[in-house]
Formats: sequence, C-alpha cells, structure tokens
Amino acid sequence: MIMFTTAALFLTTINALTVLLFYLDKAKAIAGERRIRESDLLTFAFIGGTPGAFLARHLFRHKTRKEPFSTRLMVIAVLQIGALIGWFLL
Repeated sequence: MIMFTTAALFLTTINALTVLLFYLDKAKAIAGERRIRESDLLTFAFIGGTPGAFLARHLFRHKTRKEPFSTRLMVIAVLQIGALIGWFLL
C-alpha cells in the first residue's frame, strides 16, 4: 500500500511540474524571453509526466505542431504504454 501511495504521489507531482513547465515555456515564448529547453520538457515526460505534457499541450495550445518534439513525445508515450502493458502481463 505504501508503494502505491508513493508512486501515486510521485506521478501526481511530476505531472503537475510538467504542466507548470509547459505553461512557463508558453509564457516565455509570448514574452520573447529565453525558453525552457525541449530536452527538459521531454525529460519530464519521460520520467512520468507524459499525461501532463499532453494535457498542457491541449490547454495552452503549445508545441502542438512542433517537430520533431511532437514525434519524440509520441514515442515516449508509446514506450510507456508498452511498458505498462508488459508490467501488467507479468
């Protein structure tokens, strides 16, 4: 039970941070300021923030047509879904 609670807390936190980073990047883009690196945004998605990344893209209409960012985010999502399927099939 403690492991599930820890995992849920981690995923909630990482997804909230991912949404925040996308928001800040969008705000910086509008203001013409130095942006958050795409590699940092993708790293947060990779470590569990993929749902937050997709939510933020939709909410803020940010990085929705940017390539190769969109493709890389989709690859991360597919790998994570595959890993989850594999985990539950064990």
